[in-house]
Amino acid sequence: MAKSKRNENLVQRPIRKFAPIFILPTFAAFFIGFVWPFLQGIYLSFCKFNTPKDAKWVGFGNYLKVFSDAGFLNAFKNTAAFAVVSIVLINVIAFMIAYALTQKMRGANLFRTVFFMPNLIGGVVLGYIWSMIFDGILRNYSTYLTANATYGFWGLVILVAWQQIGYMMIIYIAGLQAVPGDMLEAAEIDGASGSQTLFRVIIPNVMPSITICTFLTLTNSFKLFDQNLALTGGAPNHATEMLALNIYQNFYARSGAAWKGIGQAKAVVFCLMVIVISLVQLRATRSKEVQQ
Repeated sequence: MAKSKRNENLVQRPIRKFAPIFILPTFAAFFIGFVWPFLQGIYLSFCKFNTPKDAKWVGFGNYLKVFSDAGFLNAFKNTAAFAVVSIVLINVIAFMIAYALTQKMRGANLFRTVFFMPNLIGGVVLGYIWSMIFDGILRNYSTYLTANATYGFWGLVILVAWQQIGYMMIIYIAGLQAVPGDMLEAAEIDGASGSQTLFRVIIPNVMPSITICTFLTLTNSFKLFDQNLALTGGAPNHATEMLALNIYQNFYARSGAAWKGIGQAKAVVFCLMVIVISLVQLRATRSKEVQQ
């Protein structure tokens, strides 16, 4: 016993000694690639600039313009509505598919692969593909996707749902397979119906997976950019423009030092908004998880 402990200490001693050498590059990369640009972005949100070197301090003027920008407020409404619809639709369908595929059905592995494949396709490619599909269908009714904001909104919902359902399905399958078998057997012995077992045994035990999937769909909905750009481009008249696309258009489609600062302020507000909403969501769903 003493000998094995001595050997363990001999192994751990050089690890402790040289740990900073291995950890330092990771921390340095994290600081250079994330922390420093983030801090610089916060500083630039209080400036007007064309490049970071010619930044001039303007104080809170950029933020006042952000909250008085009708386009930004409209993009926020679009994003919030899109997030609510996507979270419900994606998670409900993904859970239903996962539940079906864990019921010992034939070809389950094939179906898992097929449902997951859309997640491997890039958002821009999907945007152009679905744009052609929607326009081809709507042409029969003498209209097109970007002729109406409602068409564009639901087109985005369908596209993103089709892309992300397979990924969420894999997470739900992992959660369903981790439900203790003795609980299911006990429910069956006690005479619980299928719906009672689902809502009182399975779903409470799958709450960690629900927390993860809800978090992912929430953040993905708020970060939506490439699909929005490729499918509708914000048309008609910015009516389907989401927050990320609005910030991009503000920063790159408009010229002038003032617009760069306003775009940076929008990005900071957007980042803080996503962080706060995500933390609230995580707290709300984690409180319902079953402690095992």
